[in-house]
Amino acid sequence: MSLSELLEANAAVLAARERWQYRGQARPEFAQPTGPAEESVWDFPRPPRIEPVSEPVRVYAGDRLVAQTQRARRVLETAGAPTYYLPPEDVNAQLLEREGEASLCEWKGVACVFTVAGHQGAGWCYERTFPEFASIRGWLAFYPALLDCYLGDERVTAQPGGFYGGWVRGNLTGPIKGEPGSSAW
Repeated sequence: MSLSELLEANAAVLAARERWQYRGQARPEFAQPTGPAEESVWDFPRPPRIEPVSEPVRVYAGDRLVAQTQRARRVLETAGAPTYYLPPEDVNAQLLEREGEASLCEWKGVACVFTVAGHQGAGWCYERTFPEFASIRGWLAFYPALLDCYLGDERVTAQPGGFYGGWVRGNLTGPIKGEPGSSAW
Protein backbone atom coordinates (compact mmCIF):
# COMPACT_ATOMS: atom_id res chain seq x y z
CA MET A 1 0.00 0.00 0.00
CA SER A 2 1.40 3.41 -0.94
CA LEU A 3 1.59 6.38 1.40
CA SER A 4 -1.08 8.12 -0.67
CA GLU A 5 -3.50 5.21 -0.25
CA LEU A 6 -3.05 5.45 3.50
CA LEU A 7 -4.52 8.96 3.46
CA GLU A 8 -7.94 7.41 3.53
CA ALA A 9 -9.01 6.90 7.13
CA ASN A 10 -8.56 3.15 6.86
CA ALA A 11 -8.01 0.58 9.57
CA ALA A 12 -4.21 1.06 9.64
CA VAL A 13 -4.49 4.83 10.19
CA LEU A 14 -7.26 4.46 12.76
CA ALA A 15 -5.23 1.82 14.63
CA ALA A 16 -2.17 4.12 14.68
CA ARG A 17 -4.32 6.92 16.12
CA GLU A 18 -5.66 4.65 18.85
CA ARG A 19 -2.18 3.56 20.01
CA TRP A 20 -1.49 6.91 21.66
CA GLN A 21 -1.78 6.59 25.43
CA TYR A 22 -1.69 10.29 26.36
CA ARG A 23 -4.13 12.74 24.81
CA GLY A 24 -3.63 16.00 26.73
CA GLN A 25 -6.64 15.69 29.06
CA ALA A 26 -4.46 15.25 32.15
CA ARG A 27 -0.76 15.48 32.86
CA PRO A 28 0.96 12.19 33.75
CA GLU A 29 2.69 11.92 37.13
CA PHE A 30 6.11 12.35 35.53
CA ALA A 31 5.26 15.68 33.83
CA GLN A 32 7.31 18.64 35.00
CA PRO A 33 5.36 21.40 36.77
CA THR A 34 4.88 24.73 35.02
CA GLY A 35 5.53 28.21 36.31
CA PRO A 36 4.17 31.57 35.17
CA ALA A 37 4.20 31.97 31.36
CA GLU A 38 5.34 28.36 30.83
CA GLU A 39 3.66 25.77 28.65
CA SER A 40 3.60 22.04 29.28
CA VAL A 41 3.74 19.69 26.32
CA TRP A 42 1.35 17.53 28.37
CA ASP A 43 -1.42 20.13 28.03
CA PHE A 44 -1.30 19.94 24.23
CA PRO A 45 -4.11 17.88 22.65
CA ARG A 46 -4.26 14.73 20.59
CA PRO A 47 -5.52 14.86 17.89
CA PRO A 48 -3.15 17.76 17.31
CA ARG A 49 -4.41 21.35 17.07
CA ILE A 50 -3.28 24.12 14.70
CA GLU A 51 -3.07 27.68 15.96
CA PRO A 52 -1.74 30.99 14.60
CA VAL A 53 1.59 32.35 15.84
CA SER A 54 1.69 36.01 16.90
CA GLU A 55 5.49 36.35 16.89
CA PRO A 56 7.71 36.79 13.84
CA VAL A 57 9.41 33.58 12.70
CA ARG A 58 12.78 33.42 10.90
CA VAL A 59 14.84 30.53 9.62
CA TYR A 60 18.49 30.73 8.53
CA ALA A 61 20.99 28.39 6.94
CA GLY A 62 24.19 30.01 8.14
CA ASP A 63 23.90 33.64 7.06
CA ARG A 64 21.27 32.90 4.37
CA LEU A 65 17.68 33.83 5.20
CA VAL A 66 15.55 30.81 4.30
CA ALA A 67 12.22 32.11 5.54
CA GLN A 68 10.65 35.01 7.37
CA THR A 69 7.00 35.42 8.25
CA GLN A 70 4.48 37.01 10.56
CA ARG A 71 1.89 34.38 9.51
CA ALA A 72 3.25 31.10 10.87
CA ARG A 73 1.07 28.43 12.39
CA ARG A 74 2.08 25.95 15.02
CA VAL A 75 0.85 22.42 15.51
CA LEU A 76 0.46 21.34 19.12
CA GLU A 77 0.43 17.64 19.95
CA THR A 78 0.57 15.91 23.33
CA ALA A 79 4.14 15.29 24.55
CA GLY A 80 5.79 17.03 21.58
CA ALA A 81 7.33 20.45 21.20
CA PRO A 82 5.28 22.66 18.85
CA THR A 83 6.09 22.36 15.17
CA TYR A 84 6.01 25.61 13.19
CA TYR A 85 4.71 25.79 9.62
CA LEU A 86 5.40 28.74 7.33
CA PRO A 87 3.43 29.77 4.25
CA PRO A 88 5.32 28.88 1.04
CA GLU A 89 5.24 32.48 -0.23
CA ASP A 90 7.34 33.50 2.81
CA VAL A 91 10.05 30.90 2.09
CA ASN A 92 12.93 31.38 -0.37
CA ALA A 93 12.06 28.58 -2.81
CA GLN A 94 15.45 28.94 -4.52
CA LEU A 95 17.04 27.41 -1.42
CA LEU A 96 14.80 24.31 -1.49
CA GLU A 97 15.40 21.04 -3.31
CA ARG A 98 12.71 18.40 -3.01
CA GLU A 99 14.00 14.98 -1.90
CA GLY A 100 10.74 13.02 -2.16
CA GLU A 101 8.06 11.51 0.06
CA ALA A 102 9.28 10.65 3.51
CA SER A 103 6.55 9.52 5.85
CA LEU A 104 2.95 9.34 6.84
CA CYS A 105 1.69 11.05 9.98
CA GLU A 106 -1.50 9.37 11.10
CA TRP A 107 -2.92 12.80 11.97
CA LYS A 108 -1.59 15.18 9.32
CA GLY A 109 -0.91 13.24 6.10
CA VAL A 110 1.93 12.44 3.70
CA ALA A 111 5.09 14.51 4.08
CA CYS A 112 7.75 15.28 1.50
CA VAL A 113 11.27 16.25 2.51
CA PHE A 114 13.53 19.07 1.28
CA THR A 115 17.22 19.82 1.23
CA VAL A 116 17.48 23.43 2.41
CA ALA A 117 20.48 25.47 1.27
CA GLY A 118 22.54 22.28 1.06
CA HIS A 119 21.31 20.84 4.39
CA GLN A 120 19.82 17.48 3.51
CA GLY A 121 16.50 16.66 5.16
CA ALA A 122 16.26 20.07 6.86
CA GLY A 123 12.68 20.84 5.84
CA TRP A 124 9.40 19.19 5.02
CA CYS A 125 5.80 19.86 4.15
CA TYR A 126 2.55 17.96 3.91
CA GLU A 127 1.47 18.04 0.28
CA ARG A 128 -1.38 15.62 0.92
CA THR A 129 -3.26 16.01 4.17
CA PHE A 130 -6.20 14.62 6.02
CA PRO A 131 -9.06 17.16 5.83
CA GLU A 132 -8.44 18.44 9.37
CA PHE A 133 -4.96 19.62 8.37
CA ALA A 134 -5.72 21.19 5.00
CA SER A 135 -4.82 24.64 6.40
CA ILE A 136 -1.10 23.65 6.51
CA ARG A 137 -1.07 21.77 3.20
CA GLY A 138 2.00 22.95 1.29
CA TRP A 139 3.33 24.98 4.24
CA LEU A 140 6.95 24.34 5.19
CA ALA A 141 8.49 23.27 8.48
CA PHE A 142 12.17 23.20 9.38
CA TYR A 143 14.37 21.21 11.74
CA PRO A 144 16.09 23.49 14.27
CA ALA A 145 18.77 20.81 14.69
CA LEU A 146 19.89 21.57 11.11
CA LEU A 147 18.99 25.24 10.68
CA ASP A 148 18.89 28.34 12.90
CA CYS A 149 15.23 28.93 13.80
CA TYR A 150 13.89 31.93 15.70
CA LEU A 151 10.62 32.88 17.39
CA GLY A 152 10.84 36.60 17.88
CA ASP A 153 14.42 37.14 19.08
CA GLU A 154 14.73 33.72 20.72
CA ARG A 155 16.72 31.04 18.94
CA VAL A 156 14.94 27.75 19.56
CA THR A 157 16.53 24.36 20.10
CA ALA A 158 15.54 21.04 18.59
CA GLN A 159 13.10 18.59 20.08
CA PRO A 160 15.11 15.65 21.43
CA GLY A 161 15.72 12.51 19.44
CA GLY A 162 16.16 13.78 15.90
CA PHE A 163 12.91 12.39 14.43
CA TYR A 164 10.45 15.08 15.46
CA GLY A 165 10.76 18.64 14.24
CA GLY A 166 9.43 20.48 17.29
CA TRP A 167 10.86 23.82 18.34
CA VAL A 168 11.85 24.02 22.00
CA ARG A 169 11.94 27.41 23.63
CA GLY A 170 12.78 28.41 27.17
CA ASN A 171 9.19 28.44 28.45
CA LEU A 172 8.39 24.84 27.46
CA THR A 173 8.24 22.07 30.06
CA GLY A 174 8.24 18.32 29.48
CA PRO A 175 9.61 15.80 29.44
CA ILE A 176 9.36 16.02 25.67
CA LYS A 177 8.83 13.07 23.32
CA GLY A 178 12.13 12.00 21.78
CA GLU A 179 14.04 11.90 25.05
CA PRO A 180 15.41 8.50 26.10
CA GLY A 181 12.61 6.29 27.41
CA SER A 182 9.82 8.17 25.62
CA SER A 183 9.07 5.70 22.83
CA ALA A 184 6.02 4.34 24.69
CA TRP A 185 4.34 7.73 24.89
